[in-house]
Amino acid sequence: MYCPQCGQQQAPGTVRYCSRCGFPLDGVLQLLGNGGMLPVYRDPQAPREMSPRKKGVRQGGMLFLSGAVVCPILGVFASYTNAAFPEILVALAAIICFIGGPLRMLYAGLFEEGAPNPYAPSARTYVSPHMSPPQFGAPVHNAALPPPQAQSASGWRRPITAELANPPSVTENTTRLLDKEDRTENQ
Repeated sequence: MYCPQCGQQQAPGTVRYCSRCGFPLDGVLQLLGNGGMLPVYRDPQAPREMSPRKKGVRQGGMLFLSGAVVCPILGVFASYTNAAFPEILVALAAIICFIGGPLRMLYAGLFEEGAPNPYAPSARTYVSPHMSPPQFGAPVHNAALPPPQAQSASGWRRPITAELANPPSVTENTTRLLDKEDRTENQ
């Protein structure tokens, strides 16, 4: 890994700061570990949005518990009136609350989407809310880094390996020149 500020190659392992300029490399390691995406960190005390599954289970539970309040109230109201209409309301409220509530919880538990697993890798793009989106203009080049290399139209190019081999020493070139002079004299 290279330091993004000065271009110094870092020793492999867990390096926290650049050995040349002191640039903190923890953020760079996180970027590399997340495939170039910035992770979003949430405050544990901040209110979180409920998943649809949890909302559905909560709705079913509230409907079921509201039946325990609504049905007795309607029953008392029906006993003081002699009409048949309040008795139908009691039966309808009991069916909706005591059967509809558990059915709503069952539906939410089986078919609605749950909360995302925070430990599972996802394909979402993480962008910090405090950073501006990337600008797609002329690329800014840091003078400490090597110049960018143009890629061919096919996308693959032969790697340049000249940097890997050390240049020959001065004495090797001199020896080759002397060998050429010897061959021309012998002929």
